[in-house]
Amino acid sequence: MDSSQQSFLARNDFLIRRLHSLSGLIPVGAYMVVHLSVNASVLNGAATFQNNVYKIHSLGKLLPFVEWGFIFLPLLFHAIVGMVIVAGALPNTHNYRYAANYRYTLQRVTGVIAFFFIMYHVFQMHGWFNLSSTWMHNVAEPLGGGQFKPYNATSTAGEALLGTGMAIGYAVGILSCVYHLANGIWTMGITWGVWTSPKGQQRASYVCLVFGVVLAVVGLSALWGVRDAVDTPEKLQAVEKEEAELLKANIATGAVVPDEHKMADPPEADAEEEASRSDDASVTTSR
Repeated sequence: MDSSQQSFLARNDFLIRRLHSLSGLIPVGAYMVVHLSVNASVLNGAATFQNNVYKIHSLGKLLPFVEWGFIFLPLLFHAIVGMVIVAGALPNTHNYRYAANYRYTLQRVTGVIAFFFIMYHVFQMHGWFNLSSTWMHNVAEPLGGGQFKPYNATSTAGEALLGTGMAIGYAVGILSCVYHLANGIWTMGITWGVWTSPKGQQRASYVCLVFGVVLAVVGLSALWGVRDAVDTPEKLQAVEKEEAELLKANIATGAVVPDEHKMADPPEADAEEEASRSDDASVTTSR
């Protein structure tokens, strides 16, 4: 067939597949490692996790550009191209039963699971388009999105992840993402000619296996840690108090800029509560 009659994807198949492979490692894969590691810092306490979140949000107005330029757009590109590849590939484990073939199928299955899991996760925590208050108040929040508040990181994330069904869903999603990355690194090495001999591929397989197991432990530990931090009313109250004190201290030093959209309780609510306490105290004193 004349190349001019081929589709854009067919004409640029080599380049698109290379970019798809590369984007899965950098920046998408690298970000996932950082993301799970930051979340796992909750095991050291709510204050540790909260301070890590403060560091991320210290980027201020640059943060949305960093998120879209280095995370969301590469992720969408990788996911869309991956879906196109999956649509044109049929699993054949029934006819050829060997380990590499199962890995080939699992790579695509976990890719699909990871895509829908990440879409749900981003909506649940951030509401997708959290730059628009209209979208957040009228669409995302009524549908259960945008539950994560950066200035109340542990308490809001923990509450969002409570429930057995949520725990199972997130565990499946995390493990799918980890497998897709670890096995993807192995296949990427073959695609890019880093390891082509059988012995080289075997050694790389062991390295990717260890990497995947370690990252899975980190990811599941993050899930368990943030849920465990708020799984009782007493723990939740203690975490919320610690977050409030930490926020007040960081605002006082100028390390954190006040932003009601990043707080679980807006300043007006706090002011009304404080005023109510003052009124109660005045009535008691007068008596």
